[in-house]
Amino acid sequence: MAENVEGSINPSPIPSGSQTIWADASPLLEAACEDLRDGELIHGENFNLFAAMSALEIMDPKMDSGIVCRYYSVDEAIEHGAAPIPLSSDRTVDIQCTIDIMDHLLACEATWHKGYSLAQTIFSCIYLLRPDRTASHALLHSYCRVIRATCNAVISVVSDARTHEEEDLFTMTYGLPLKADGDEKCLSILHAVEETISRQLRACKAQSLKKRVVEDIEPLQTNPDLEEGYCKALLCRIRFRKHFHHVLTSMRRPQGRGLELARKHIASCMLELDSIHRSAEFLRLNVYKTCKEALEDRTTGSGCEPIGFDASLNCRLSAPTPPRAIKILSWIKAVEYFQKLLHDLDIICSNSLDPSFEGVLRFVVEFQKFQPDLVARAHLQVLLVQDGKLYGRDPVFAVISKAASLPEVPKSYNLPKIEVLLQLEQLVVSLLKILCANAAWQRRKLGKILQDWRCIYIQLELAFGKELGESSRTLSDELSPSFLHFKIGYNFYTKICKHILPWVEEQTYWIASHFLTLGFELELYSPSEYCMVYWYIYIVLIKLAEKTHLKILTSNETVKRKGKKKKDALKDLSRDYQIPPTVLLLQCHIFLAEGLTMMLAALRNEHNVFTSPGPFNTEHERFIQHFELLLKASIPEHISYFSFKESTTRARLSTLVMRNCFKDAQRIAKELHSSFAHDMERMAELRRIEQVAEHNGVALNLISRLGNLEPSLKVYYEFNHHPYFATAVVKRS
Repeated sequence: MAENVEGSINPSPIPSGSQTIWADASPLLEAACEDLRDGELIHGENFNLFAAMSALEIMDPKMDSGIVCRYYSVDEAIEHGAAPIPLSSDRTVDIQCTIDIMDHLLACEATWHKGYSLAQTIFSCIYLLRPDRTASHALLHSYCRVIRATCNAVISVVSDARTHEEEDLFTMTYGLPLKADGDEKCLSILHAVEETISRQLRACKAQSLKKRVVEDIEPLQTNPDLEEGYCKALLCRIRFRKHFHHVLTSMRRPQGRGLELARKHIASCMLELDSIHRSAEFLRLNVYKTCKEALEDRTTGSGCEPIGFDASLNCRLSAPTPPRAIKILSWIKAVEYFQKLLHDLDIICSNSLDPSFEGVLRFVVEFQKFQPDLVARAHLQVLLVQDGKLYGRDPVFAVISKAASLPEVPKSYNLPKIEVLLQLEQLVVSLLKILCANAAWQRRKLGKILQDWRCIYIQLELAFGKELGESSRTLSDELSPSFLHFKIGYNFYTKICKHILPWVEEQTYWIASHFLTLGFELELYSPSEYCMVYWYIYIVLIKLAEKTHLKILTSNETVKRKGKKKKDALKDLSRDYQIPPTVLLLQCHIFLAEGLTMMLAALRNEHNVFTSPGPFNTEHERFIQHFELLLKASIPEHISYFSFKESTTRARLSTLVMRNCFKDAQRIAKELHSSFAHDMERMAELRRIEQVAEHNGVALNLISRLGNLEPSLKVYYEFNHHPYFATAVVKRS
């Protein structure tokens, strides 16, 4: 805190100088902390709520402005030799420094993908801030060009997908030179450099094998023993850049036409990343003589600090830039990040582009289990929704019609133009986009969109009810000249209602179940809350199974044809009433949820286990907090905390043993193996169900035999077999 020499506090900031002394403000801050209670903020005439909230972000590298700055401008940094061209008068050192710059840029790029600003990561490179300055250094110049082109491609896909809301710093460019003249030719320039180094590598190998070299090629540097190693280290880094740029551009081709080509480039990228990783040993041992331990926090493969970077430089170039220095990912972590990113992109490229809505949902949910980062999820969303169509080719209404098994729509009805159906199309598109968000954003937005799906169901009922009402009034007058037309219309709208309403309800309950299970992934539930969570999952899954079964039965009715014999029609009818495998799989989940609910309730009722009243929230309040969005949407109807208490208050272990839900789940799962023999994902789910059911069945029998639990016996739950169905563990402490 600055004071003038007379000792009075100066309210205006003044620079430190001969007339200024510094006083320790710690006692003042400690006194303020003691006087303030929880939730209170300092309020002064010139210190409002906004300033207080900003002050809470002190030391956050994404928010705090900081004061550390080595240079005031790029020109000053260049004048002080921070980014020399050439990098060194020694050609060997020049190549070494170039490789270090490449490696550090890779680490900066991975850090940027993780959500930090472009100005603090990639554009902390002074060579990128002055594009024309590297023109005399062909290798560095071509590499900087492809880096800028790659950044543009990534920003484009993330902006189009609007997933940058998750990391609001990601797409901000701060007026930096993200595009330079000639960047569109980056690959041709890079290819020319690659050819030059490839020829030198061939010359090195020929010389080592004592073969005659046809063409006289100038070596990259002065040490012949290191020439081959340097050539390989440079080539794998250049080729990775080339193939990675091809991956990004191929995946942006409309209607998924470039996915197959992108997979080929992804495979090449993975091979080059392996070569990059192996080249670190050459740089570390033969060149820099550094130890392996030094690489853990270093941002280069060699373990040395790169030249030409200043993370705090942009703080004075662009006002919105958060200038406090950030921690760049280590080089090893950066390589691992790109390996993970390429793996995720490869999964996206393997998509069969199945137009069925159920297939799309399954693909997205399975993909999210790999916990993809922002860039991969942006590519998935852009692939799914292009120009308001699925994969840019299938109209959303056609996808809905196929999913709901709607009858063929006569052109005279122009059904897709009905306003409520247009709103339904928008909801389907919104759902697909939400499912591509990270788990936290996804859950929050799913909770909000539930009310929209509930409202659209009511609107569909009203809209089709109006059409049916008008048709029925006309049907009452058989003398009407348009009687036949309205009779056909009445039958048609009846069919539409019968198909689309169950489908909308099915999707609504699917969203609700996904919303609940995401809470386990985000670790939002404490063990004392598992009972109410599984109870709510049980209630929602019952409704989901009911609506799914109804939709399947309704769609099966369209298979019947007038030309069939009565005997064949009866056979089809009996086949329709068999429970479909999809519904039986849901039944397995229902049994697991019911079994866990009653097991937890019985432990709480009989042994006072998993009860934590807590000083802040009652169980009723926690019930409302977890399920408020579901309750507002009336999913399901007539459900409340009192319904939960009434269902679980009388739960006893002896009753559970007699009606063992876990055994029922295990039995159905085994029976379903033949139905899903060719579906690897569902076979894996069946195995998980069997493991959870078997272990919980054993634990339930053990606890019931013991009667009163000894103090040394502890019961707790783990998620080692299934992501959201817990397994009970009984151990002696």
